[in-house]
Amino acid sequence: MLVDTQRARAHRPEIRVCARFVEVLALSGNLTVIAVDVPIGLLEKPQRGGRFCDQEARHLLGRRASSVFSPPSRQGLQAENYAEVRGQGLTRQAFGILPKIREVDRLMTPRLQAKVYEAHPELAFRTLTGHPMRFNKKTAQGRRERLRALEQARPGWLKRLSCSVASGLKFLPRRQVAPDDLLDAAALAYTALRIAKKEAIRIPSYPPQDGKGLRMEIWY
Repeated sequence: MLVDTQRARAHRPEIRVCARFVEVLALSGNLTVIAVDVPIGLLEKPQRGGRFCDQEARHLLGRRASSVFSPPSRQGLQAENYAEVRGQGLTRQAFGILPKIREVDRLMTPRLQAKVYEAHPELAFRTLTGHPMRFNKKTAQGRRERLRALEQARPGWLKRLSCSVASGLKFLPRRQVAPDDLLDAAALAYTALRIAKKEAIRIPSYPPQDGKGLRMEIWY
């Protein structure tokens, strides 16, 4: 799902549902920064704890550390069933989005990283509030907690975005967009703005590159 922060700052936020990453890239000519919650840059072989950026993100998130999963290594990227990657540190949640990870890895280039950035919504909410979220985002308490963080946020357009998210939570079909996806997209819009304004932080500070030359980093 895509939130256009340029429109959001000037008028009302615009929310679009994109089924595939290629659709996001098709819109990229009109966008300054794209923040995605999909791994960019993969280890060639499994490593305990995953990439350095994943390990640092867990450290920052404390009680919400489990929200950061280790992506597959490029070695296991083509796995068709979970048994093939069991024992490599890949969770079932990560395996469930393997097609999305494959698509992003296929399309991403080092040059595209000047516009497309890996981010994590829980790090964005931590930045908004000054602390990790208390509740799981898939619970009613967790949704209220994150919506409240958006409603109380600065800049002002983020508050307007929270109204759009609240409306989407009521009216968008769950089969199309899960409630937590809406909240995550709003949080990533905040990170995208921080990147555009050169206020964002990346972890690690000096990210290693993978075999394709992609920096393995997370922004917040």
